[in-house]
Amino acid sequence: MRADDGRLVRGRESRARIRDAALELFREHGFDGATLRAIGARAGMGASSIYRHVRSKEELLVEELAARQEEAWTAFRRSDDRSLPLRERMAAFLRAQHELLARDTDLTTIALRAITHPERRVARRVLALEDRTIGLLTEILMSGRVRGEIARDVDLVGAARAILHLTQGARVAWANGLLDADQCGRAVEASVALLFRGLAGPAPREALPSGG
Repeated sequence: MRADDGRLVRGRESRARIRDAALELFREHGFDGATLRAIGARAGMGASSIYRHVRSKEELLVEELAARQEEAWTAFRRSDDRSLPLRERMAAFLRAQHELLARDTDLTTIALRAITHPERRVARRVLALEDRTIGLLTEILMSGRVRGEIARDVDLVGAARAILHLTQGARVAWANGLLDADQCGRAVEASVALLFRGLAGPAPREALPSGG
């Protein structure tokens, strides 16, 4: 192993210790109650050492959020049955993502908090994660269009953004204690089901053209 390889390995090991220490303190004291200095101490590092690896605790939380989203996407792709109706595939994807996010409310809370300050670097990283989610949702919707389950004139990217915004609305309520994790998951599923059904529903019988 070259000397530079050894430094890379030690750097990854240090980063892993920091990540584990951060998650422990977030659970024990909440995100706002955990300081970067305390995270460094829990990881066995001094205050100056930890800054060589991370710049802020927000950075650590966003990295954990990214890792969990990757896990959710991987789990979905492994179990995805493309023969199922689009609505069922979409529900499966959103369920997989929610189950991983539901492990720690702080992940959702800080992600939502971050995007209200778009000038911050952490906000740009959260928004980049959202763009990746929109991309995968668009991919799922595209397969539905190919099978004739979505009208040809639907803006798929716009539809993907609408689905993301629906999920975020439920998570705002969850992050503020208005819903528990199970209620949040059901709210997401109900909102997406409503989107697929549409608000208008079938036209009233008397409004249908007579054909004569």
